[in-house]
Amino acid sequence: MENPDPPSMKEELLSLHIRLLAPFTGSSKSSSPDPITEGFEGGDFEDLAIFGMDKVTRLASEKGVVLFSKSSCCMCYAVKILFQELGVTPTVHEIDQDPEGWEMEKALMRLGCNGPVPAIFIGGKLVGSTNEVMSLHLSGGLMPMLKPYQTLC
Repeated sequence: MENPDPPSMKEELLSLHIRLLAPFTGSSKSSSPDPITEGFEGGDFEDLAIFGMDKVTRLASEKGVVLFSKSSCCMCYAVKILFQELGVTPTVHEIDQDPEGWEMEKALMRLGCNGPVPAIFIGGKLVGSTNEVMSLHLSGGLMPMLKPYQTLC
């Protein structure tokens, strides 16, 4: 009997993608409970979600330029360096080091972020992630948005 063909690179990547996203999409085949939501019933879980959204919107509106990040995220680092080079010091919230980080991550996804980080807010409004910020920068639209928040050199 012959061995079946090994999976293609595309199939392997798709499988990895599905395994990584399963906890966030509810498509996990695992029957083990989620340690974060375990014990929350109905309205309690909704209260948890509202708490995360309230925290994100409050933090996003407290300063002019706010970046929700994870300490190990290379794209977050790239956005931080871009802002530094443009003379802007964003307020950075490392959600992987925040006790309510999981709730904040879910809230950022509900706000429309493709991935939870980086999430950039300027003037209290969600600009988006790395793609949106870089596109704005290349088209000349980012600097006018950042002008009020630039530090004087």
